[in-house]
Amino acid sequence: MGRSVRVTVRGSFDGLSEAQVAELRAESAAHDFMNTQYTAEGYLAYDLPARPFFTFRFAEEVDGPDEVPAAGVRARSKAEAWMAGRGYPIKGVSVQTVDMAEVPLGKRGRREATRQL
Repeated sequence: MGRSVRVTVRGSFDGLSEAQVAELRAESAAHDFMNTQYTAEGYLAYDLPARPFFTFRFAEEVDGPDEVPAAGVRARSKAEAWMAGRGYPIKGVSVQTVDMAEVPLGKRGRREATRQL
């Protein structure tokens, strides 16, 4: 059985041109920073008028816990390639991976888990 992994790649835009800023602002509705969805292709979120930071959120399935770090490396590569492909300079990139099998269930999750048994 596979394990669900959520990967968050964070960084900041670095020295965007005026045209790039205008382009990002025009597309900002599709990249709402209040949206927290994790997708296989990655969900980019930013609030450029307020701050120069971005967040990419990726979801991936891996076979075991030893593959979780590799999911982080792949997500970072995807995020950096996406930015480079559009000519957006970035800096300060960091990656956080969460193996969802390791996240403790809250009260509601425990209740649902017992119902499924």
